[in-house]
Amino acid sequence: MSTAENETIEEAPVTNRKQPFPRGFLDTISTGWAERPESLPAARPQAAYAAARRDAVSAAFPGKRLVIEAGSFKQRSNDTDYPFRAHSAFAHLTGWAIDSEPDSVLVFEPAESGHDVTLYFRERADRTTTEFYADATIGEFWIGPRPSLAGVAADLAVATDHLEAFSAADDDVTLADDELARFVSELRLIKDEYEIDEMRRAVEITARGFDDIIAALPDATRHARGERVVEGVFHRRAREDGNGEGYDTIAASGPHACYLHWTRNDGTVLPGDLILVDAGVEADSLYTADVTRTLPVNGTFSDVQRRVYETVLEAADAAFAAARPGVRFREVHEAAMAVIAKRTAEWGLLPVTAEEALDADAGGQHRRYMVHGTSHHLGIDVHDCAQARREMYYDGVLEAGMVFTIEPGLYFQIDDLTVPEEFRGIGVRIEDDILMTADGPVNLSADIPRTADEIEAWIARGSQG
Repeated sequence: MSTAENETIEEAPVTNRKQPFPRGFLDTISTGWAERPESLPAARPQAAYAAARRDAVSAAFPGKRLVIEAGSFKQRSNDTDYPFRAHSAFAHLTGWAIDSEPDSVLVFEPAESGHDVTLYFRERADRTTTEFYADATIGEFWIGPRPSLAGVAADLAVATDHLEAFSAADDDVTLADDELARFVSELRLIKDEYEIDEMRRAVEITARGFDDIIAALPDATRHARGERVVEGVFHRRAREDGNGEGYDTIAASGPHACYLHWTRNDGTVLPGDLILVDAGVEADSLYTADVTRTLPVNGTFSDVQRRVYETVLEAADAAFAAARPGVRFREVHEAAMAVIAKRTAEWGLLPVTAEEALDADAGGQHRRYMVHGTSHHLGIDVHDCAQARREMYYDGVLEAGMVFTIEPGLYFQIDDLTVPEEFRGIGVRIEDDILMTADGPVNLSADIPRTADEIEAWIARGSQG
């Protein structure tokens, strides 16, 4: 090794908790390694789909230089980071998923015809550099092998270059620009064949995770933080069979089920209560499911619990029946809310009639018990297409290839004096993942028991091992 190389290596940082590297280490660390011959892979299945998406972006922004960033590590505490996940638009347009490199940049350079597209990223460092052994964030000695420019170019079927070759310009169009953010978000409203297959995969793994939850209910009832038991068994399935959860699991038992985004999951799971579990597995492709089931902990719904549950199921089924190609997205929500207003009025919970509650301007009294919407688009984000225009989303028309949730609920908080005492502390939500086809909606999560009778039978089977 040359003196110059030694001098470069000696520049490795020394911190208040690390000793300097001694001369013997510096003289030998770069030697004695086997060659790393690289055979280039065939393009991954999503590469062709990602290329078509890039073509659509190129056609929408002629003559403009577009810069799509993957994002960087985000600090968790001190020198630890959250697991890296690339920006959804970057993943969608490259086909790079859980193996994306932090700080990568996808650039559309204007050309005579369309754009020349290049993916810039930090290629792995040579073993003669300090990065190899001294950089705990990106050094291969710490995190394992990293990809090469040639390997990624073949894998994703896109031109690549080293990150150092990228330079930003003042007139770049980036995801901070509303027009580009909106376009790439709306591009995801219609899923292609690859995306639909990945959504099915995510739902299938999620179904296995719910089976695991059913089997773990007895353990959950014996633990002081039984909600964590439920969360934990789902997490294991999500990590074993997928990349992880697509969002923080809600394991909300008893009165916690009335808090819409209860993710502390530190409560008890008591026989006689309901537990609302909202959970979805994110596949290695980054596409996620989003499913909710509400379960009687002891295996049997009480009369009041069943009454609330079957009303929510009625609302979900009404929303599903309303969902057809050509129907406006908001009509799905309206169908569910008609049921919620009707039943809560029948139970004497509203100060007005159901019809008056459904008045768009003066009504809404029933929304006290279901404040959230019935549906949202689903895909590479759990709340997908979030930057889409309202006229393309809430007021948009359902089309074949859209994937969205149907998730009505009823929530009677423990201190809500507007409802009879027997209702207080009961929260129910039923959520399914829906694929719209030319022939109508398909419930991707239909194999996960939905009706009260099916759920009681499911728990009975689970308790038998």
